[in-house]
This record gives sequence, structure tokens and C-alpha cells, in this order.
Amino acid sequence: MQKSVSVQVDSDFALLLPSGVYEIKKMEPRSKLRKVILFCLLLSLFGMVAFGYFCPDQVCALTPRERVSESLALTYAEAPGRPLPDVIAQPGLSYDEVLHDDFRFDLNAHDVMVFLHIQKTGGTSFGKHLVMDLDLKRPCNCQRARKRCHCFRPHSNEIWLFSRYSTGWKCGLHADFTELTACVGGELDRHEGSAVHRRYFYITLLREPVSRYLSEYRHVKRGATWKGSRHWCQGRTATGAEVPPCYNGDSWRGVTLEEFMACPWNLANNRQTRMLADLALVGCYNGTLRHRTAETDRVMLASAKRNLAAMAYFGLTEYQKISQYVFEETFNLLFAVPFTQHNATVSGATLAALSPAQVAHIKRLNSLDLELYEFAKNLMFKRFEALKKRDTDFEYRWRHLGEVARAGVTEFDWDSNLEDATTEKYRGK
Repeated sequence: MQKSVSVQVDSDFALLLPSGVYEIKKMEPRSKLRKVILFCLLLSLFGMVAFGYFCPDQVCALTPRERVSESLALTYAEAPGRPLPDVIAQPGLSYDEVLHDDFRFDLNAHDVMVFLHIQKTGGTSFGKHLVMDLDLKRPCNCQRARKRCHCFRPHSNEIWLFSRYSTGWKCGLHADFTELTACVGGELDRHEGSAVHRRYFYITLLREPVSRYLSEYRHVKRGATWKGSRHWCQGRTATGAEVPPCYNGDSWRGVTLEEFMACPWNLANNRQTRMLADLALVGCYNGTLRHRTAETDRVMLASAKRNLAAMAYFGLTEYQKISQYVFEETFNLLFAVPFTQHNATVSGATLAALSPAQVAHIKRLNSLDLELYEFAKNLMFKRFEALKKRDTDFEYRWRHLGEVARAGVTEFDWDSNLEDATTEKYRGK
């Protein structure tokens, strides 16, 4: 009598054989599937090894945030002023958002103008214009003894202007973009005693880099130090090793131009680019002074261009009338005084006395600022032409800039004002 037994193999089927001899035959589809899976695993492993070996350092070395900023640097050159994408928090409203037909800088709501004051760009005079010369329903109340003005909203004692002459150096002496964007909201909450949802409008001034550098040199030669600057980045102040001094003692008074240019970590070098960039992208001050590379320069310049283009407003000291018109049209606020152009500055006279080699050296030290300034100048003219085209009363407005019936106006003078803080005494006051 023959014996038959049924055996299940992988739940597929059983092959019935006589005489108790069993032969198991595997299914062809299952065998092929395992081979495909094994091939995919080997291919994935090979791909990972190859990517790690061949991937360029400038791509693989960057964090996701840095890679985003790299790609944005190119797009902003083509479409400046567009709102920042959500992947990186936008510190304030962009220029394009401000120019919407239904937009209005609302002094009655929670709009705040934040002035990023870069040294020796004319910011002291411009700051005084903001607190003394705007035609407002409730003008700023200025106290000469304290060099401070209360700039309150028409129907409340909330602040609408965050600047040296309205709030003091709340975020540090000459706080830069990195410091202000991390500080302004918290400082206003503490000052006003409550957390409020505000709209921030960042503004700044730029100056031709060689003239600005020489103006800073002359200021330092007179004894300025700006020791109160915090150099705050990613939750801490820069260490002495990251921002070493260029001199011994209390100041650099009497420094020669050659000595000033010879200090490799002089903060005057490319100051405008550094103060407008997001320094977290380049390792804060560790990557901007002592360990500066061509790569960190490229990322910092791209960030500065992007941030400048996204600001609600910027002006150029060499184009005062255009800067005034753009400000007034952007914010729908009028100045009671025309901005006067002073082309014959002390820095200009200093520049004329320099040798070609000295001028070339200054330009090398400020190569990033020179490129940033050209970018800013082109963008300024584009904005001016766009505003001009949409202004049906342009000719009249242009002829009568600053002609508002008010008393007590100030005058521009880029080099004569020596009130710029040289020590910590103004910090936080």
C-alpha cells in the first residue's frame, strides 16, 4: 500500500509524491522577488558610498538652512524685494508688501519702524530727521538733555519707532541685523509690559564703502571705540578670541591709516556687509574675522544682499533726494525738511590726498561692501523709477520735497557730528 503525504511549502502548494519520498520545489516568483530586493539593497549601499565620496564640499558641508540661503542668493539678484520664504523667518515686512495698494504704515495699530544704524553712513543725521522732522499727528517729544525722544502713537503711549534717539541702544550699541532680529520684539514687550503682535519695518542707510571706511578711520583716530557693541549671535556675545582688539589701551587715538588698514580683524572692513548679513550662516564671528574664507565671504555677501532687498526701505547717503522721495512714498509719511546733499565731505578731502596704492588697499579690504553697494544702488534706482511711474504728481512732489509748514528742522552734515557713542555709556539707555 502506497503512502501519500502532503507538505505545505511557504503556503504556496504541496507536491504529492509516492513511497514517502518528498521533493519540495520552490516557486519561481518568490525566488525572483528575493533577487530583486537583494539587488536594490546593494544598489542603495553603493549609492550612499558614492555620494559621500563624490559630493562637493560646498554642498555637503552646508546645513539645510545654509543651502536654502545659497539658492535664495541667486533668485534675489533676479527678483529683489520679494517676501522671504517661510523656511527662514522674515524679520519684517518686505518692500513689495509695503507697496501694495491697500498698504499703510499704521501709527494707530502695532506697526514698528526699526532703524538699523550702521556706523558712519549718515545714520545720526537721518535718525534725528526721524524723530524731529516727520510731519506727524503726534510729533515725537524730544528731551534735549537726554538726547532722547518719546515717539508715541497718536492715541496711546506705545512706541512706533525703534532707534537710537527714540529707544536708545536697547539691543546693543549699533546693533546689526543678527542682533536686532533676535532682540527687538522682546525688548518692546519688556518696555511696554505686554506681548503684542506687531508688524516690523526694517530700514537702514548705506554709504559708498571707501568714503565710509575713511570716515570711520577718522572717527577712531579721534578716540571712538564702540566698546559697548555686544556682537551678539546665536544666544551669546562674541569672545575676545573671536573679536580681538586692534590696539592696546582704552582707544586707538592717533592711529595712522597704515596701522588702521594693517589690522586683519578690523571691524571697519566690510562693515556694511557684515552688519546686514545673518551671521549665523557663517558661524557668527568665528567665521567672519579670524577664520574667514572665500566661502564664508560668499555666503555672507549673499545673505546681506537678500536681507537688504527684503527690507521695507533703505537709503543711500550719496543720493539724498532720491532716498527722501522713496521713504516718503513707501511709508506715506512726509518730512518737513528737504534732505541736503553734502558732496564736499571731510572724507572726500582725505580720499583726494591718498595715493593710488592706498586707495587700492582700502578697496581690497572692502571688496564685499563695494559689491553690496553696487547691488544697492541698482536696486534703489529700480525702486525710484517704479515709484516715479505710479506717481501722477511726481513733478510737483519732486520740486517740493520737504516743503511742509513746520518750525524747528535739522540739517544734514555727514562728518561734523561727533556725538556718535564711543563707550558703553549709551548702551541700553
